[in-house]
Amino acid sequence: MLSYHVTPTIELRAPLPQQDAPMLLALLKANRDQYQYYLPWVATLQTLDDEQQFLMTAEAQLARSQALNLVIVVNQQVAGMISCDHFGDSDDSANVGYWLGRQFQGRGVMTMAVRGICHLGFDHYHRQRLRIRAAVDNQASNAVAQRSGFKFLKTEPRGQHLLDGDHDENVYELSATMYYQGLRE
Repeated sequence: MLSYHVTPTIELRAPLPQQDAPMLLALLKANRDQYQYYLPWVATLQTLDDEQQFLMTAEAQLARSQALNLVIVVNQQVAGMISCDHFGDSDDSANVGYWLGRQFQGRGVMTMAVRGICHLGFDHYHRQRLRIRAAVDNQASNAVAQRSGFKFLKTEPRGQHLLDGDHDENVYELSATMYYQGLRE
């Protein structure tokens, strides 16, 4: 099972559908008001079975090296998820996405988790570019991208479908070259 300790207290690991589904679903339900505007897919996860099915799909994608959908664990508590997906074979790129339970926010957890998935994406999955796409008005997600060393690339008009329609999105990118240079500095 894939498990990567970003810090002594923050772990990214492969999902365990039977074990993780109840905790992840509870986090999604408790934070639904915050999440569903920016993450419309949250509305599709209503039942324990829905969450287990999603996690089983994530397991299968991981086994086929198609995507990383990992559970963020903080002090041995399930805190959210982070993904590195849409592996683009033609350009060796991938998109990074994330969500975190409200009680874990504001402590640098997501910035560390993004740095951890960058390590996995570059070192283990040989991606050359990772991208974060955030709605222009999603201040928290934009801040995570910037703090994690991603560089602003462009604003894509109507690039993100949110709960109330299409919105402009900021696209950030971190290349493997920039990542490895940052490690040496």
